[in-house]
Amino acid sequence: LQATAVTSLDALPLHAPATIAALKLSDREATWLRAVGLSEGCLVTVLRRAPLSGPLHVRVDEHTELAIDRELALHVEVTPAAGAPS
Repeated sequence: LQATAVTSLDALPLHAPATIAALKLSDREATWLRAVGLSEGCLVTVLRRAPLSGPLHVRVDEHTELAIDRELALHVEVTPAAGAPS
């Protein structure tokens, strides 16, 4: 049995789906992310990275797209989906 790899949303390869495992943020930040659709158990895919440490453009559960600050993305733990590139 292989251990499940956990990484940050910021480190996830482009177009590699992953499941959000945990939001390691302040209650205020985690509440905001959950309100916009980024919550534990959701499927997330990084579509683009803005240059110069700008925001990430992500898709959540195939129907919502939003930008997330890189600093926040560092504290969103994800588990890459089976068969996703690492």
